[in-house]
Amino acid sequence: MLKLHGFSLSNYYNKVKFILLEKGVPFDEVFAPLGGGEGAQDKTPLGKIPFLETEAGFLCESQVMADYIEARWPEPRLMPADPWQAAKVRELIAFMDLHVELCARQLYPQAFFGATLPEGVADRVKGELVQRLAAFRRLARFAPFAAGEHFTQADCAVFVSLPLAAMASRAVCGEDLVAAVGIDWKGYVKLIEQRPAAQKVVADRKADQARALAAARVRQTGQG
Repeated sequence: MLKLHGFSLSNYYNKVKFILLEKGVPFDEVFAPLGGGEGAQDKTPLGKIPFLETEAGFLCESQVMADYIEARWPEPRLMPADPWQAAKVRELIAFMDLHVELCARQLYPQAFFGATLPEGVADRVKGELVQRLAAFRRLARFAPFAAGEHFTQADCAVFVSLPLAAMASRAVCGEDLVAAVGIDWKGYVKLIEQRPAAQKVVADRKADQARALAAARVRQTGQG
């Protein structure tokens, strides 16, 4: 049985988890901290989570895992059979992961973890993020799904990352930059959350958030 290593506060972990749940592939979840835990370099060379344990060995990088799962369990399809349409789905995923999410990620320390960004960083990231979100908007269709009429792997990537860009930009820049470029991300999230797999991903993430907050309070007060 597959084992997905990481934790449910990671959007890339949730991207892979969402795909597995949608396909009905049996898997176990194994907690692994940032850095991967003991002996991580044998499993994930950069210490990044998530990583996937298979009968043949370990895989790192979320899209590599997604492609492996699609190839091994092709039904239900989360990638179009047509090569062009499949390429357009992969284009959306790459754009979300590499251009939008990694840009927005620079805001996360202040938005979600109580840190203060160095002077000028927020303004720089805001300019970059607006440009990248506008470009993503030109690629995405939202008709009603990210790549068009059908639910695909693109939705598994967009669903777990686009709301973070919106919330982080609102918290740090004072404006929801996703909405500002014309993306109705809240309506899109409501659509995707109708899916049982999405509901499971969200419920597990919220439960982990609650546990993390409780643990933080214990550390701050020294009380159980």
